[in-house]
Amino acid sequence: MYSRSHTPVTAALRLCLHALLAGLLALVVVRAVGGGAPDTASVVSVTLLTAALYVAGAARSSSVKPGTPAGAWWLGGLWALWAVLLVLSPDALWVAFPLYFLQLHFLPMRWALPTVAVTAAAAIASFAVHRQEIEPGAFIGPLIGAAVAVATVLGYDALFRESERRRELIVELVATRAELAEAERTAGTLAERERLAREIHDTLAQGLSSIQLLLRAAERSLPESAPAAPHVRAAREAAQANLAEARSFVRALTPPDLEHGSPAAALERLCARTTAPGLTVRFAVSGTPVELPAPYEVALLRTAQSALANTVRHAEARRAEVTLSFMGTSVALDVVDDGRGFDPSGAPGHERGGGGDGGFGLPAMRARAGSLGGALSVESAPGQGTAVALTLPLPVAEAERAA
Repeated sequence: MYSRSHTPVTAALRLCLHALLAGLLALVVVRAVGGGAPDTASVVSVTLLTAALYVAGAARSSSVKPGTPAGAWWLGGLWALWAVLLVLSPDALWVAFPLYFLQLHFLPMRWALPTVAVTAAAAIASFAVHRQEIEPGAFIGPLIGAAVAVATVLGYDALFRESERRRELIVELVATRAELAEAERTAGTLAERERLAREIHDTLAQGLSSIQLLLRAAERSLPESAPAAPHVRAAREAAQANLAEARSFVRALTPPDLEHGSPAAALERLCARTTAPGLTVRFAVSGTPVELPAPYEVALLRTAQSALANTVRHAEARRAEVTLSFMGTSVALDVVDDGRGFDPSGAPGHERGGGGDGGFGLPAMRARAGSLGGALSVESAPGQGTAVALTLPLPVAEAERAA
């Protein structure tokens, strides 16, 4: 049998089919020779031709296969020789059993079933002609053999399709696992970058900024002719250069959305990417933008991402507005939607944005705001939309530039 896949099981099935056909053809020859029939030579000759044709097709399985003209001609030749054997010997009817499997394999099912039925009818008719009677065994045997062959092939096809579906599912699961692993690595890398950026900003950069301010105050209090004035100036310039270097390190560790452009531009791109059926997201900037430290930019972007994600997942809103406001001594982010709202005083684990959104819920946003000395407020009620407001105090240097 010519199987779709060359597995040990299908190879064993092919060998069994070869052995079955060879044994039945040998039985026809032995019965013809042993019975002393007058047409023994013809029976032997046709049997040998049938065996030779079968071996030739089995040897050229690359060209003689289902769905090809060569396969159709080969199967037709086998059936024609078998029909001749039926005329010459009643024992040839048993060769119908391997023919059933070949027909079911080489022909489409809509043609294979009628062909199997014709083959069974030919076997029964041959027995009736040679024996001049119809015995129950000769009538039922070919029919049972045909039914068993059809059930076997259909069962094998069902198992093969199920095996293919499972193989495809396994391939998909392996690919998904690889994608999840890559996503986890990316998320871990981004989280580590944010942590390092915050650590550098909160320790090294803030320390250098304080040193610079103290040296500037000392430089102003010293007269120009003081011997220490050049050293204080050099120290202040070195602190300023190292502060700029530290800030460049912090910016290099910021999220990819903040690598190209200001936080306002990143928020605008975020609003443009946020889509849901029937939802319109608008972005606006209020006040005079100033340069913000990297942790501030990360906090603003992450809070907006979390709030908009919750709007898309839970709010069923038609409109959402994101506003970034620069107010001299502070910067504020407001995310307002007209969705179904929720009760902020409810269970924290079940409030909108609270733990069901992958870890960027209200507790995480409040913790991020608190780490920068800011505050997060939420105003909402069932059926009245939601407003999330993040307010961060600007560092002294940025506040002075804004003023």
